[in-house]
Formats: sequence, C-alpha cells, structure tokens
Amino acid sequence: MKVIVSGGGTGGHIYPAIAVANRLVERVPGVDILFVGAQGKMEMEKVPLAGFRIKGLWISGLQRRLTVKNLSFPFKLTSSLIRAYRIVRDFNPDVVAGFGGYASGPTLYAASAMGIPAVIQEQNSYPGITNKLLARRVEAICVAYPGMERFFPAGKIRLTGNPVRSDLLELAGKREEAMAYFGLDTDKKTLLLFGGSLGARTLNQLMRAGTDLLRTRNDIQVLWQMGKLYAEQYGQCETADLSTVRAMQYIDRMDLAYAAADVVVCRAGALTISELCLAARAAVLIPSPHVAEDHQTRNAMALVDKRAALLVRDAEAAMQALPVAFELLDDEEKRQALARQISRLAHPQAADAIVNELLQIAGR
Repeated sequence: MKVIVSGGGTGGHIYPAIAVANRLVERVPGVDILFVGAQGKMEMEKVPLAGFRIKGLWISGLQRRLTVKNLSFPFKLTSSLIRAYRIVRDFNPDVVAGFGGYASGPTLYAASAMGIPAVIQEQNSYPGITNKLLARRVEAICVAYPGMERFFPAGKIRLTGNPVRSDLLELAGKREEAMAYFGLDTDKKTLLLFGGSLGARTLNQLMRAGTDLLRTRNDIQVLWQMGKLYAEQYGQCETADLSTVRAMQYIDRMDLAYAAADVVVCRAGALTISELCLAARAAVLIPSPHVAEDHQTRNAMALVDKRAALLVRDAEAAMQALPVAFELLDDEEKRQALARQISRLAHPQAADAIVNELLQIAGR
C-alpha cells in the first residue's frame, strides 16, 4: 500500500499527520508513506525526524492584506501544482491524506484530478479556506467537532477527533512521577501555563503582571513554559525567581505536565484542545487573536458552549487570567465539573478512525 500525506506549516497540522502515519505503519505491513510539505516550513524538519520521507513544494499562503508578497503567489501556486502532479504521478499512491496547510491544497488537487481518492482532516471547529475548497473533490472529511455540516457536505463528514500523542491516554498513575520530574511540591495545587514550544507573549506577560498576586498564594505553584522566543526575556524576571514558580523554556514531557496540573492556562489551538480533552483537565483558554479566521476563538467557544472550559480574551488576560485560574483552583466542585465535561469531548481512537477511513477508501 502506498499513501501520500500532506500538510504542515504549524504543529497543529504536522503532528496529527505524523500520528496517523505512525498508526498506518503499525497496522499495515510494508506500507510506503511519502509526505509532501512546503519548502522552508517546519514540516521539512519535523517529518524526517519522525522517520518519514518528505518532498517540498514552493508554496506559501495568500496574505489577507495588500502586500508585495502576494505578487509571487500566482507563480508559487503554478509551480507547486506542476510539482505536485509530478510527485503524485511518480509515487502513484492508493490514497492521499491532507491535514491542512499550504502544501495540502496543490497535492490533493493534483491527486483528485488524476482520479486518486483523497481524504482531508480538519482540526478546527471553523475550517480553513484550503479544506473548504477541497471538500467537493475528496471522498471523506474527518473532523474533530460536531456540526461541521455548515461547511462541508454532510455525507462526507466523519467525526474522528484529532490524533494526539498516545502518552496522554494514561495519565492516572503518573502524578507522583510528574511532581518528582518537575521538582514540584505534592502538597500544593498546580497551575500549568504554556503557550506552545515557541511561547506566547500574552501568557508570559500575564505571569509577570501577576507577580504580586503569586506572592500571596504560597499554596499554589505554577509550571510555566515560556517558550523558545521568550526564555531570555522572561527567564531572568522576578516572577521566574519566585519559590512557587517553576519556569522552563520548553517542556519535553507534556504527558507529565498534564499529569501534574490541576488547572491549565493556555491558547486554544486545535491540537492543544484535543490534548486537554484526553487529559481531562479544567482549562482557562486564551485564544490567540492573530490566527487566520480567528480559529482559536471558535475552537474555545465550542468548549465554552458545552461548559467544558473557561475563556479569557487576549486583551484582558493580563488582569483576569490568573485570578480566574486561582478561583478555579479554589473551587473543587467547578474544577471537577469542567474536567468531566471536557473529557466527554475526547476522541482517544482518532488516529485509528482516520486510518480506517483511509484503508476503506483505498480498498474501494
């Protein structure tokens, strides 16, 4: 069996694609998988590290404001379509899977034009323009949220969830290990705050703004991931020196971070929300206002509407986020209620569900 997997640009597109590829390798002996990504984007590094081959297209997004960069878009699109046709023709896959991102569009367009069946996976509650355009050309659309009939043909929709790390499936017995790993106090409630591997300026700013508040709560400890972009700026601030704060540039064991956490403060990316659902953690979501089509606010509201999370707007985070999180840490009943509700939205078998769809369509 031969499969092309395309998608990237952000971890939210790349890691689900890798999770599905890994599951294909486990379930289909001898499967041959080729990734197609965008040149210069993070998938060109992350995919080979995961053990898969990848070919790159000269493609980037169309800027939503008037900019010189848009002048090159028609040339990039033409180039990427020609190269995508060649890649698909030469590899001759049984099925193509698209996970969003710049390269996914040309790759799935080329495949469908050549009569090769394709599947797309939409991680967000509000789809991006690429997947909207591809919807009529593919056989199935795997989604993470109910109600996606607003955007896609109902007959093609499969509610599978977003594939995430398998180590998040078993957190119950990891709390003691987690507290020891991060050097945390087992007698204190733990707030986990992170903004992704690169970090989020707003989340770091709210930590610094809350220094005085943090000093008043010796019964609460914070595991704070600053991110690669902000570690130098915030790593030396007085907040990071507080005895109740464990400040880190990067957390390499997110399973243990979730296991240690009583409450989580974070952005509302699709992959992060899927992790929170699996981890069953009460969360205060601060959606980034800088993502395309305001995806994160829509993702967060999908949980808020089900009473599965709390939301604080980015502009209000510096003043409100920590007080809201501390209030949640103090309210055991509300915290448990949020945890129960968010756990009901989890899809622990998402990777298998998507693989099943790929196998069925390839067989057909």
